[in-house]
Amino acid sequence: MAEPVNGFSKLTKNQKIEWLAKNHFINKEEGIKTLEQYWNKDAKLQALHDEFIENTISNFYLPLGIAPNFLINQKYHTIPMAIEESSVVAAAGKAAKYWQQRGGFKTKILGTEKIGQVHFMYHGDASKLKSFFTEVEPKLYKATETITENMRKRGGGISTIELRNKTSQLDNYYQLHCTFETLDAMGANFINSCLEAIAKTFSAEAHQNSLFSPEEKNIEIVMSILSNYVPNCVVKAEVSCKIEELNEDKNLNPQEFADKFVRAVAIANAEPHRAVTHNKGIMNGVDAVVLATGNDFRAIEAGAHAYASKSGSYKSLTHAEIKDGIFKFWIEIPLALGTVGGLTSLHPLVKLSLEILDKPSARALMQIIAVAGLAQNFAAVRSLITDGIQKGHMKMHLMNILNQLGATAEEKAYFVDFYKNKTITHSNVIKEFNDLKAKNV
Repeated sequence: MAEPVNGFSKLTKNQKIEWLAKNHFINKEEGIKTLEQYWNKDAKLQALHDEFIENTISNFYLPLGIAPNFLINQKYHTIPMAIEESSVVAAAGKAAKYWQQRGGFKTKILGTEKIGQVHFMYHGDASKLKSFFTEVEPKLYKATETITENMRKRGGGISTIELRNKTSQLDNYYQLHCTFETLDAMGANFINSCLEAIAKTFSAEAHQNSLFSPEEKNIEIVMSILSNYVPNCVVKAEVSCKIEELNEDKNLNPQEFADKFVRAVAIANAEPHRAVTHNKGIMNGVDAVVLATGNDFRAIEAGAHAYASKSGSYKSLTHAEIKDGIFKFWIEIPLALGTVGGLTSLHPLVKLSLEILDKPSARALMQIIAVAGLAQNFAAVRSLITDGIQKGHMKMHLMNILNQLGATAEEKAYFVDFYKNKTITHSNVIKEFNDLKAKNV
């Protein structure tokens, strides 16, 4: 059991590792060696990584893969994906190739509005607060002018500031609901800086205003923070083709495939237990590109799942229909992204990933990432309604099992060929591996 430690953040990196090894590692030398194996040999590059977060002891690697052949709005893209789950990149590439021959993906930005809120408590007459807000609103914009100057020059900035009465949800609770256009920046720091300036001015003006009684003047600012729920920062991606063009499945004819696919998506729209797993598959594609491009996948996840619940019930983020002989499959998803600022200009692989994507604007990146999510979902649903998800997934997982068993290159080649037309299970691979070892001995 670890002992409490004081001043840990002030220790050097090596001192932190020494403390960690002494208190937590079963084999001290082996643990330290493992951490050091993942350090970058370039000391300058390692120092850069060390400063991304606090108390850094090593780097935690994820594979960076690419999925080529994405035809989006008649332009080809190669999409970088950072993810540890086998079969995700392969599935995305397979879906890209499938739709490449059927017109590709089409995308459209539905909105780019981002949101921030000042949450405050007010004990008094709501009509007085409303009158005060009307009077003070121009001063709130003015209070942010130095912060928003550069953003305004590029066409962005604060779009609206609105007073909202939330007392029906919580006694005495109100908010200033603010909307923003942050262009190619994700904008978290920009939005939060604006909100804090707005809150400070709002509170100071209330203290001086003659409309209020002494108690009413004492507005309590609880917090000022952006929201990761951005229902008006949304992108749509879709694929469509004639039903007869859905002709690559051996077990189902095109009409059967289309009908079954639409029903599968309808089930995800009707049943939350299925919807969660259905949407998780979408986020496999989304998160992998979000991570590769240095964006905040936790924020994207939270916003997407909130959007999936906007009706009051958790539903599918994708939709499918058959109309006039045309099969159509699409997604609408909120994506608050940035291609400047943050890690985008610091992390070498993030910079390279954005280069692979031809240095997209935030709007272009929204469209690419929505396509990655739609492609992933198409591949997953297609597998589920035909061969089942495990056949392809376990083939990709086979290498992980063999690596766990310490297989040689020759043994890996043997088992890839051995399982070409066989069902793969973890226990079966172990048995066959042990049998082969025994036979060779």
